Amino acid sequence: MMDNPADPPEIPPEEEPEGGAPLPPTEGEVLPPEGEETAGFDMGTELAFDDLPDPPGMDLPLRSAFAPELDEDGAPSLEAVYDVPVRVQAVLGRARMPISELVSMHPGHVFELDRRVGEPIDILVNDRIIARGEIVMIDGLLGVTLTEIVKSDA
Repeated sequence: MMDNPADPPEIPPEEEPEGGAPLPPTEGEVLPPEGEETAGFDMGTELAFDDLPDPPGMDLPLRSAFAPELDEDGAPSLEAVYDVPVRVQAVLGRARMPISELVSMHPGHVFELDRRVGEPIDILVNDRIIARGEIVMIDGLLGVTLTEIVKSDA
């Protein structure tokens, strides 16, 4: 009988069966497969965190995954983003018109833009203006010469 009903009942300690054989596993206990090594650990002893073996590659110099790589000048390197694709647009000008005018257009139709001939065009990267430039012709293809880099205040 218990002295205090709030006290949990005592559980008798498990005894090792005769012959030194290990006890059968309890519910939820995970045991290594028979015949497999246990990496040199005695499974009956408690291990401290420092006693655990180091994972492979830990002999290499430690570097944070979030620390930027530095170039020869000590500035953060942008090499990690060199292969990220971006959308670049050269915008000659813009126009606003009702849908009725847009659907009535035909080949040869001319409409007015908000820029004049000779004014610089906007260079956008992912819909954000980064520069202005002039249209040039190179070997029969159109190109853009950057004339001004736009500084962002944000």
